[in-house]
Amino acid sequence: MRILWTLPYLPWPTTSGGKTREYHLLRNLAARGHRITLLVQSKTELDDTTRAALEPWLERLIVVPRRPLRSVRTLLAVAFARPPMLASANGFSAQLAQAFEALLQEPWDVIQIEHSYSFQPFEAPLRRAGKPFIMTEHNLESGLGAASYLQFPPWARPFTRFDQWRYRRWEKRVLAQTSELIAVTEDDAKGLARLTSRATNLVVNGVDCDYYAKVCPDRYSRRLLFIGNYEYGPNLDAVQWALEHIMPRVWRLDPLVRLTIGGYALPEHWRERWADPRIDWLGFVPDLRTVQNEAAIFFAPLRQGGGSKLKVLEAMAAGLAVVTTAQGCSGLKVDNGTHYLGCEDAQGLAQLLAGAIEQPAQLAKIGEAGRAYVRQYHDWSVSATQLEGIYSRVHQHKDVQVCV
Repeated sequence: MRILWTLPYLPWPTTSGGKTREYHLLRNLAARGHRITLLVQSKTELDDTTRAALEPWLERLIVVPRRPLRSVRTLLAVAFARPPMLASANGFSAQLAQAFEALLQEPWDVIQIEHSYSFQPFEAPLRRAGKPFIMTEHNLESGLGAASYLQFPPWARPFTRFDQWRYRRWEKRVLAQTSELIAVTEDDAKGLARLTSRATNLVVNGVDCDYYAKVCPDRYSRRLLFIGNYEYGPNLDAVQWALEHIMPRVWRLDPLVRLTIGGYALPEHWRERWADPRIDWLGFVPDLRTVQNEAAIFFAPLRQGGGSKLKVLEAMAAGLAVVTTAQGCSGLKVDNGTHYLGCEDAQGLAQLLAGAIEQPAQLAKIGEAGRAYVRQYHDWSVSATQLEGIYSRVHQHKDVQVCV
């Protein structure tokens, strides 16, 4: 099929869950023979490394620069436009709308748009062309107030309530225009179905199981690992909660436990704020297997967010035992005590960690159960097959309409 795919970010390097999902779905679909044109609005420039990573899977890669967040136009749109803050920051781009409208003149089997917050430049061209499109919503955005506005000061709460109201209206209007709507978890699919009063498809988040298959965690290392993208508020909250309230309790129980914290956009001031020598600070890790091999447990103390967590799936695929919360394993059909160890409060998590670190055999059993679960239900090939089935149904429906 000929697929026109739009994104509000370059999907390489894979520094976030969304980028990882997009890159692997594009790669899997291209490997199955689909011809994809990718239209991207990006806040970062297209460099040679990114081009080399993406172009082998694409017929065309078209990148439109996004204006700075602090531009006058963005600030005015955020304050006064009908779309909510996130949609305004990613919208009102004449260059993007013109590029999209020109592409709509070509014949496409599928038009795939990611995220309702990216939709503003595409709405009018799609209406004029009268063409159906598919949208994937990675989270029920209007319900993510804590995640989206985590860094806002208390005096801005009236604006955050106003913006959530705008997003609820925006979601209803945008999602009603889709021919097919896709969620990444069953809970989000149910939420979107309630919002739109129509069925919502499911294409799960995945992991490259073969890539992580040879990782052998060091279950005797007494080392915990957390990886995240720190442009995302829930990951900031997770680290702060861990270092303020959980790890001090762990170290009172077992002072030999070490913690590795890595990921994209790691705040530099954290090294000074928490200068404990038992914490190893890393930046972006291009190959997670290097740090997964050294860890005994993947520790994900997440309290906020949505969707399913690719960092948790990747840890499970590597055979790491995961200690987390209900939020950390949201969207996954996993059992506490079988596929992971979980608790919701700081004291309980500390006791779980201190107890589990003493039982390498238990860590191995949980790690291998998680690895088997992910291979069966969350390999990227499973996700690509789900998406391909939706495409086939849309294409068949178009053929029926033409015949009629």
